[in-house]
Amino acid sequence: MAAYREKINELQELLKEDNINFKLFRKQCFRGVPDDSGLRPLCWKLLLNYLPPNRKQWKEVLRSKRDLYKQFIDEMVVAPKDGRTDCPRIDVTMDDHPLSINPDSKWQTFFKDNEVLLQIDKDVRRLCPDISFFQQATDFPCQEIVCGPDSDSIRLHNRVQYTALSAGTVERKGIGMNKVSYTVRKAQEDYAVLSSGQEAHWEVVERILFIYAKLNPGQSYVQGMNEIIGPIYYLFATDADSDWREYAEADTFFCFTGLMSEIRDFFIKTLDESEMGINGLMNRLMRKLKECDPQVWNRLKNQELEPPFYSFRWLTLLLSQEFDLPDILRIWDSLFADENRFEFLIYVCTAMIVLLRENLLSGDFPCNLKLLQNFPSMDVHIVLDCAVQLALSCSLSS
Repeated sequence: MAAYREKINELQELLKEDNINFKLFRKQCFRGVPDDSGLRPLCWKLLLNYLPPNRKQWKEVLRSKRDLYKQFIDEMVVAPKDGRTDCPRIDVTMDDHPLSINPDSKWQTFFKDNEVLLQIDKDVRRLCPDISFFQQATDFPCQEIVCGPDSDSIRLHNRVQYTALSAGTVERKGIGMNKVSYTVRKAQEDYAVLSSGQEAHWEVVERILFIYAKLNPGQSYVQGMNEIIGPIYYLFATDADSDWREYAEADTFFCFTGLMSEIRDFFIKTLDESEMGINGLMNRLMRKLKECDPQVWNRLKNQELEPPFYSFRWLTLLLSQEFDLPDILRIWDSLFADENRFEFLIYVCTAMIVLLRENLLSGDFPCNLKLLQNFPSMDVHIVLDCAVQLALSCSLSS
């Protein structure tokens, strides 16, 4: 207990410095930010390069970033230049209509946006289903959206029902006129929409991802990004300090954007074969496994149990699907504090396989596949300690 308290004190003292010793700070965070210290949200903002090490710059950085994010909301959600957010308000003209193929068409932009939004809406509605947090109301809803005169039309979840033009179904009833019935496709609702004036946390995450997709058209939104942003937003939106919690949305956006700039290659198919592409990353994992436990590596190779069958999800989603949320927060302390960004991720994944060696050496292909695709419940500290030991042994042997 004394050592735990000392760990908190050391981190607090580091964060009080006018110019934080970042090398020492990383080292402390790599060992894990104490859960009940209340320091993890601030530590992540530093580790994800949202805040600079110089404390004197924080106030101005936060003010400018938060103002910029408010501008993004105003331009892309509240009153976008490509037409109001609700489909019926986009004017139909001779040059711009729903069937226009002009890439500058407001209708084309609207349909492309809604195609992306439909996927985002589906994904955020089932975010972290084991906890009720994302279904609950945020204490700080976006006032321009929930209290504005066009509140219903500019809330993003209301746009999904317009993702396709109404489809007419012709029904012939005997002789005479045909009856045409129209249906409107709408997103599946796993999480309920709250009453007017309120916003659920999943709605906030939906808005962040939509704005990110709009600002990054080359990459846009890729399924799985919701699993990356979820833990970050959860951490910031549950900050014990309400002054920080109030700006959880803006802070999450910039931290998520910074993180995605480092792992975006994981999500771009054309870069799969690059060193930082997902195939390159899986190859690095297999090389590390061969180095650390050649017997297990050989077993998986002989069974033709290929890395994409299980490690694709581990690596692209930073293990967010393999552990409970509290364990994810602890793992990400170390991943974000890793000086050689995400090299430690390879060691963690290697440790996960090595810790299952007895089962893997005795199991057949179906059993081993199921085991790796459904990593068993295990103390996260055992996994991390094993990863650290593997990293140390590899560095000593090289």
